[in-house]
Amino acid sequence: MNTYDYRAKTPAGNLSIGNLDAADRNSAVELLRKRGLYPIEVNKISNLDKSLKFSTSKKVSLKEISIFCKQFYTMIDAGVTVIASLDMLRKQTENPKLAEITGKVFEDVQKGMSLSEAMKLHSDVFPTIVTSMMEIGEVSGNLDVVLKRLASYIEKENKVRQKIKTATVYPKVLATIAFTVIIFMMIVVVPNFVDMFSRMGAELPLPTRIILGISNLIKNIFFILGAVITIAVLSMVLKKFKKTYRGKYLISSISLKTPVVGKITQKIIASRFSRTLSLLLKTGVPLIQALEVVSNLLNNLLVAEGLAKAREEIKRGLDLAESLAAVNIFPVMVIHMISIGEESGSIDSVVEKVADFYDDELDSAIGRLLSMLEPIMIVIIAVVVGAIVISMILPIFSVYQEIN
Repeated sequence: MNTYDYRAKTPAGNLSIGNLDAADRNSAVELLRKRGLYPIEVNKISNLDKSLKFSTSKKVSLKEISIFCKQFYTMIDAGVTVIASLDMLRKQTENPKLAEITGKVFEDVQKGMSLSEAMKLHSDVFPTIVTSMMEIGEVSGNLDVVLKRLASYIEKENKVRQKIKTATVYPKVLATIAFTVIIFMMIVVVPNFVDMFSRMGAELPLPTRIILGISNLIKNIFFILGAVITIAVLSMVLKKFKKTYRGKYLISSISLKTPVVGKITQKIIASRFSRTLSLLLKTGVPLIQALEVVSNLLNNLLVAEGLAKAREEIKRGLDLAESLAAVNIFPVMVIHMISIGEESGSIDSVVEKVADFYDDELDSAIGRLLSMLEPIMIVIIAVVVGAIVISMILPIFSVYQEIN
């Protein structure tokens, strides 16, 4: 049995990309036609290609998961069965990895496994909120409603993440350009200036000798190898440390308590908490279970421990607002709005409005952070470049004094 990579057109004219197992190329083409696809290209994958394909497989973005849920909802709402919907989705999905995983889910569901159980086997593709909501939809019999709300939730969550990514683009670009310029000056410009002054017999001032020493160090191959090895080792150690309880606790604490960044992190957590809680409560999930699901999605140990304490307080009879206020996790506004929602009996709608409010607040906070970062980074770059330039100018004054 061989594996073939294919590109084909669906009856609707969409492009379908994926792979399948078949005895030979003709069998692969025939199998595609039985699936209702029109083959464009079918190529055999070698063992080397398989390993490369696996290592470089395209990731599945939140946007693609949102589209997946929308298409799934449309089919279920139209009366199509779950198995038939999955069969169509695996043929229409353009992302090769998502198409492959959908095909595996389709096969598992055909064998008698529930949809949520089949999707849980692929937690690297489907987030916890997706599998949890699928389970809720299956139990309640409202899978179409769940999918519709889930698609909207993921779309909004993706927008929040894109805002954060966009905010980091400018500082990264500026830092990269600055680093490139400084390295170029240290490797090319500084040695040429120093050689020129040395031939003139000028005595190099201390700042110039320091810059020259750094330049020689940067050009030393053994220093570069040592730096690369050190960075690689530190990265591995940090990666392992981040998985430990102490590492998670430290990172969570730093992200919440660092000036400026901590405020933005709090807004992100408040937005995700509110939106996820609203989604779960609207779908009929009990409050205790909803808080447990939310705590697993926020990726912050301090918040997760706080929500665990809040769940215990709710079991003892306290309201949600009182429980959250006791653990001191969220801003006062979140607590106040939840209290209003509990009194009015519309907590799910109220927390959704809180999420929208903090999305807007996040935009403003990111804008303010960028307006602060820009001048700070420019000043730092100017100081470093200025120090290098001054160290190059100083020998000129030394030569001038000797001439006089």
